[in-house]
Amino acid sequence: MLQENLIKMYEKSFRENREMPALTDYFKKETFSYYEMAKEIAKLHLLFKKADIKQGDKIALIGRNNTRWCISYMATITYGATIVPILQDFNPNDIIHIINHSESKLLFLGDTYWDNIEPDQIPNIKAVFSLTDYHTIYERDGHSLTRYQSDIIKHYRTAYPRGFRTEDIKYPDVPNEQLMLLNYTSGTTGYSKGVMLTCNNLTGNVLFGVTEINPDTNNTFLYRGSRSLSFLPLAHAFGCAFDLLAPLATGGHVTLLGRIPAAKILMQAMAEVKPTMVCCVPMILEKIYRKQVVPMLEKKPMSIAMRIPLLNTALYSVIRKKLLDAFGGNVDIFIVGGAPINEETEAFLLKINFPLTIGYGMTECGPLVSFAAHTNFKPGSCGRYLKQHLECKIDSPDPEKIAGEIMIRGEHVMMGYYKNEQATNDVLEPDGWMHTGDMGTLDPDGTLYIRGRCKTMILTGSGQNIYPEEIEAKLNTLYLVLESLVVQRENKLVALVVPDYEAAAADGIAKADIAKYMDENLKQINSLVAPYERLAEIIIYPSEFEKTPKRSIKRYLYNI
Repeated sequence: MLQENLIKMYEKSFRENREMPALTDYFKKETFSYYEMAKEIAKLHLLFKKADIKQGDKIALIGRNNTRWCISYMATITYGATIVPILQDFNPNDIIHIINHSESKLLFLGDTYWDNIEPDQIPNIKAVFSLTDYHTIYERDGHSLTRYQSDIIKHYRTAYPRGFRTEDIKYPDVPNEQLMLLNYTSGTTGYSKGVMLTCNNLTGNVLFGVTEINPDTNNTFLYRGSRSLSFLPLAHAFGCAFDLLAPLATGGHVTLLGRIPAAKILMQAMAEVKPTMVCCVPMILEKIYRKQVVPMLEKKPMSIAMRIPLLNTALYSVIRKKLLDAFGGNVDIFIVGGAPINEETEAFLLKINFPLTIGYGMTECGPLVSFAAHTNFKPGSCGRYLKQHLECKIDSPDPEKIAGEIMIRGEHVMMGYYKNEQATNDVLEPDGWMHTGDMGTLDPDGTLYIRGRCKTMILTGSGQNIYPEEIEAKLNTLYLVLESLVVQRENKLVALVVPDYEAAAADGIAKADIAKYMDENLKQINSLVAPYERLAEIIIYPSEFEKTPKRSIKRYLYNI
């Protein structure tokens, strides 16, 4: 158990940074300072008390990323209650199931979500509050909470007759072993499980985030006044931990995009916010790479110059600066997580010394397992496992060369799955080791390499292990391939490929002719992989694959 405590870290941060900007809605241009955020938290604590919420009670939260989503989250955990953030892409039946399964007592939501819920479907919920302005949308028994909330300013002034002072930013003791977050996964296996994360689990993640040193500046990556642009779902562990929880523990300023991060909107926001740290998923970075970098490289003068050794070094610096300027010009580190990154994209960005690093984690670790600052990052890896908080081993006779299941034990590892003893016992050993379900290898210095998922690994008749994700990563770099999925059918490997119809149209290629290019891609991919990994066929799939809310392909729908 860690000595530090997340809630006490926030108490200290909110006091010391009271005049600093904490949260901003990008499109509304509404900003809360740390002091203003603390005042809103104090009002919600009064409301929780009126609703007879006790430490450990569950409070559910669903909606787009915005300042009031963040304040509701922070108010819940600083009260000692358990937050249940729900990904907004879940369908209404899943949302209702999560609210009921978690036994949540209060619900905060974006107004439009209430249109799909009937009160009798969520019998345990005492009241529902709007994330627009916290007005009461629904109350189960009478109108006492509705009346109390409508007069919240009066109750707030009664509670703080001398005004809300810095010393009033004081939160209850929340033991590190207490359940703080119940996070329902959006897994690719077709059902969600409630991951139980303690105060200790989140403290470990945040503590790492606020103490990791940037070798370029000899300062931490997150600091008082650092800037983050949040565009990943905050209901997902990666975005929440490093776009919200860690910055607020140091006096960082979080700007919330609040919309789907289309490239044009995202780059405009980057230019204005000028973030110092960016958390991203591969799909978004790869789209930006294809639109911002690839066209530049394909221009004839540039493509010729890139082949000249001394000249290409100078051009790398020019491209790096242009790309960094596109992200606002102040990015110290660009962290990619959530899925494997395209090899071509990674190789080029590292070649030009772009401050890219790729981490590995999972909801069950809140989420971080491995990370390395960009100056220490090994290409193809996902950083080093966090030795100060975790142990890591590979279930393999030769962990350096033969892939085996990655096993984790330590401060970040969850309590288990809520009300699901069987699923908990399937992944957690009695001695604390957790089965990640991921296959990988491990260098002596702790550098971790992911090969694929245990469940997706294909065992050939000759005894060879095939990791579809590795073939897909190569296939996705080929011409007109938007995304791909490698599966086994009738003992043969085939690839389902979604063509990049937009790129085809731009190059004047008719849909009917795309198959010819895929035939060429089949030859090319088979020249890039081992003989036992060669594909028998590429099948054109007409539309994008169905995905989970965190944009992972639902593989189980296509493994037939």
